[in-house]
Amino acid sequence: MRRCTALNNLRVPVVTSFPGRCYMSTSVTEPGPSTAPASTQDRTRSTEEELRRRRRTEWKRRQNGQTFLDNTVIHVRAGNGGDGCVAFHRELFKPYGPPSGGNGGKGGDVYIMPTPHLTTLSSVPTRVRAQHGGGGQGTWQNGRNAPPTIIKVPLGTIVRELPRDDPRRSKDEYEAEAEALQGLSPEEKRNKMRDKRWVHYPAYADDNAQREDFKHAERILYQQERERRYHRRLRAENLIYLDLNKPEEAAEAADPNAPLGHRRVEPMGHLIAQGGAGGTGNPAFLSPTNRSPKWATRGAEGERVSFSLELKLLADIGLVGMPNAGKSTLLRALTGGRARTEVAGYAFTTLNPIVAVVRIAEDGSFDGYAEGAVHDETRVEEEHERALMESGAFADTLTRNQLRALESKAAGAAYGPTGALEAFRFTVADNPGLIEHASANVGLGHAFLRSMERSLALVYVVDLAAPEPWEELRVLREELEQYKPGMSAKARMVVANKADLLADGAAGGEEVAEARAKLARLQQFVESEMRVPVEGGERPLDVVPISAKFSMNVRKVVRLMQTYVEEAREREARDRE
Repeated sequence: MRRCTALNNLRVPVVTSFPGRCYMSTSVTEPGPSTAPASTQDRTRSTEEELRRRRRTEWKRRQNGQTFLDNTVIHVRAGNGGDGCVAFHRELFKPYGPPSGGNGGKGGDVYIMPTPHLTTLSSVPTRVRAQHGGGGQGTWQNGRNAPPTIIKVPLGTIVRELPRDDPRRSKDEYEAEAEALQGLSPEEKRNKMRDKRWVHYPAYADDNAQREDFKHAERILYQQERERRYHRRLRAENLIYLDLNKPEEAAEAADPNAPLGHRRVEPMGHLIAQGGAGGTGNPAFLSPTNRSPKWATRGAEGERVSFSLELKLLADIGLVGMPNAGKSTLLRALTGGRARTEVAGYAFTTLNPIVAVVRIAEDGSFDGYAEGAVHDETRVEEEHERALMESGAFADTLTRNQLRALESKAAGAAYGPTGALEAFRFTVADNPGLIEHASANVGLGHAFLRSMERSLALVYVVDLAAPEPWEELRVLREELEQYKPGMSAKARMVVANKADLLADGAAGGEEVAEARAKLARLQQFVESEMRVPVEGGERPLDVVPISAKFSMNVRKVVRLMQTYVEEAREREARDRE
């Protein structure tokens, strides 16, 4: 017969050490009136006001059922270690066997891994808890180690560990214990701390507390905790910062000469919270003076860490413009209608960034390009499609692949069996409208501009039908600089949209003359005030008049965008070398 006790109460912290990580200790202030200086209180109030503004902006961007999320705070708790076991071996003709309690299993670690299959942070849980380790059992059976927990995030996510003074941060394991001990008498504190750290054989808790061997083990345990708290204090100087801009790949997968028939290690990402170590069984306390130790240690608590996740989309080209300037229509024209963006005649139709892929063929055409194709408002196109569906017009309609095969045979179109193959591709991001005073949270604010920080080039989209399109350019440039100084230097082109009257064969008149005068003044303004630094000096932005609705002059826009992306990629390759 054997007895085993492995209770699952509070856990004890564990000594952890691995490259790139260090630790800090924290303290909980006593309740009472605030004694912080006025500057600290003002800074706290400004931080709370900024958080309130961000929450209101995020609420605006979640309207109409949209689930895009580009920033969030997550609270991570690694798994607790399993408790050690107090047991004694029993078998026939051996009633008083040696200690046989097993050790507890290790708690689960928490990893974060980027994946190209996600485009938003909305699927990332805000509270992550890893599994606990299994408790030890009799007959020297150790507990099971908990499996790791992997948090998957989109490519381009920046992970920052929140510092101690951030109000969004949750308490770590030491702060939680200090808060639980507040208001207790010294005797109650000692008993509660012992219950958290030790497992006793049934009915032997008071007897163990009087033994010198137990007191000696307790002193060693507290000495180890003081060392852990010292390392914990150093953590504030080395907070976790990860820029997850490329997918994880195991070294074996990158090696083409790796042996066949062996299981390759799957990448798990970056370790952000380590699980607690398992508790020690009673055989570890066997000594010449104590032949039947009736105590064991509990498992350690896993780390508790809070992180700020910020998604910066990896788009090559970012479209910047006022609301209703035609950015969504331009994106649909660039992709042949494959980008399902909302197009309407009111402002702030686009509430969140949308990324689409532009595929260019060897002959310079791009996928979905059709001269003169009309991209109308979403409501109008849906009504037209619904009417065709009800009339049965789609009954004998060919599929997309069948249409491409016929077009390639008839005219040698791109992507067909006899047509040109894809030679280049890049991504374009359509962003919500940016208005004046967006830095003061007017409209949707400018927090969504984080999605364009990684863009290789920016393209201004202005409405040529507006009274003063050059003033729109000035406002857009100033808002970009207020968000991040130097960001406007990434601009390479100005797209003057809604230039239908400037098409070849358009009838003359006052409206056409006015449109040409606006375009001339816009070009003059760009030449004089919208110059950007390049290698070897400065140059003005390219000005291209188009009509995205009728797919006019879009091919030139794609050709220039390809040039910008190629130059930026070559420059990045030289910098890496």
